[in-house]
Amino acid sequence: MGKKRKELSADEKEELTATLKTRFEENMHRHQGMKWESVLKRVEANPGKLWSLNEMERTGGEPDVGGHDKKSGEVLFYDFSPESPKGRRSLCYDRKALDARKKHKPRSSVSDMTEEMGVELLTEAQYRKLQEFDQLDRKTSTWVRTPDDIREKGGAIFCDRRYGKVFTYHNGADSYYASRGFRSLLRV
Repeated sequence: MGKKRKELSADEKEELTATLKTRFEENMHRHQGMKWESVLKRVEANPGKLWSLNEMERTGGEPDVGGHDKKSGEVLFYDFSPESPKGRRSLCYDRKALDARKKHKPRSSVSDMTEEMGVELLTEAQYRKLQEFDQLDRKTSTWVRTPDDIREKGGAIFCDRRYGKVFTYHNGADSYYASRGFRSLLRV
């Protein structure tokens, strides 16, 4: 498997920024008080981050601004697809879990894919924050960053929305399902 090109052509950049701008303007409830021009300036100044945003988009995440970090000034992009991103499903939690599977291994793991994409896996708190903006994962579920004490015992946690509430569950880290993927965060 060859190394992926981690830069976008001028046409790809233009198409992606147009998509991001449209999504930004259509969903102002996610980033009240923010201006697209200042977001675009940060994105254009970080070509590697633009590539990661494209990976979020390419895999079905529908990234959009969900706020900014008041200390660092970073713009925070999250996956806002209504269901867990289609291009990031059927993955076990991490490389350790993937390597431990003897049969029927999934194609990859969440930790490998987040590293490849240059993004962060959401924490449970970040996932719950996203749910304040929109009702997500009403039919799917999403792996979230698992505390070390749970992971050391072979488990991992995931979340979804059912019955108007957000739930957190556990599973073996080596499990994978066609309806479970992951959402990510990119700091720009």
